[in-house]
Amino acid sequence: MNGMRRAAIALMALMLVLTACGDDSGGEVQAADCNVGEIDRTTLNFYNWSDYMDPDLIEAFETEYGVDVVESFYESNEAMLSQLQSGVVYDLVVPSDYMIKIMIDENLLFQLDKDALVNYGNLAEDFRTQPYDPNGDFSVAYQYGTTGLGVNLEAVGEDFVESWALIFDPEITQHFAGGVSVLDDPRETMGAALEYLGYSLNDTDMSHLEEATQLIQDAKAHIATFDSDQYSENLALGEVAVAHGYSGNMIVDIGSADNPENFVYILPEEGATLWIDNMAIPTTSAAPCTAHAFIDFLLDAENGAQLTNWNYYGSPNEAATPFIEQEVVDFYADTADANLEVIEDQGDYEINYTDGLARAKG
Repeated sequence: MNGMRRAAIALMALMLVLTACGDDSGGEVQAADCNVGEIDRTTLNFYNWSDYMDPDLIEAFETEYGVDVVESFYESNEAMLSQLQSGVVYDLVVPSDYMIKIMIDENLLFQLDKDALVNYGNLAEDFRTQPYDPNGDFSVAYQYGTTGLGVNLEAVGEDFVESWALIFDPEITQHFAGGVSVLDDPRETMGAALEYLGYSLNDTDMSHLEEATQLIQDAKAHIATFDSDQYSENLALGEVAVAHGYSGNMIVDIGSADNPENFVYILPEEGATLWIDNMAIPTTSAAPCTAHAFIDFLLDAENGAQLTNWNYYGSPNEAATPFIEQEVVDFYADTADANLEVIEDQGDYEINYTDGLARAKG
């Protein structure tokens, strides 16, 4: 059993602790009806996380299908959701696991036409159905990874505790030139604070959330920025000492630094986030069939490998594994024994995480 497969199985074991649920909103589901490779509009508005898509893959798709892909970016699932709820039209989005469930419940996603996805079988079996989308009707796994800390060893020292204290304990962070960078993401940053306090990142006790909010407020003096875009570049350039962020971005930018041996990426001992991002088509899409064609293009084995080799995130595309760099396969296999937790949809309580971070930031 190869490393990528072991990592996927470990990841799925964690995911299965969630409660399976379907579309319980009571609304009528909109289903796409597309042919293989059908292009219903020659412009595809692609709303994605930053530094997450190889530009060469976009160019190859544009050339093959005669489509102009217009890519724009968001910093959090909540920001993306807000745009869709306000009526902004995007044809393809990349929500994380818990957000898929929210979007299904709000009837914001097309039910996929699997007959138009001839490469769907390339997905590892474990990634085809998830508790947030039990039958895989609304989403296709894109990439997976972890959220942890990038550390500048010159600024922090070799002998440091692998803990969220590196961003939340002023007694420690006051010694870091440049301070620390924290994600501008309610579930990730409030979750990290909750884990540091000894709670689950899915905790729904308001008194615990108030503790987490206060913890972030108390740490603000040494937080240089709340940033979900340039955090890993700023770390590699020496502009911050510690950066809170996503595994692939960290690996890429640390590896590109002038002195990569001076940086490490760690998963804090209190716990860290494990996540799956997914491709999904909003019901407001003006080009649902073009979006299907792009999803299928990315599900191709060699295209899937090219994506992972570019952004260094874990691939759910089992057929891509032989083409993925061994370094990436080994990295995600090594996370199988880490203390990881999956973000779960907390329904009406979700707004409290957003409010908590907003209040903490001031």
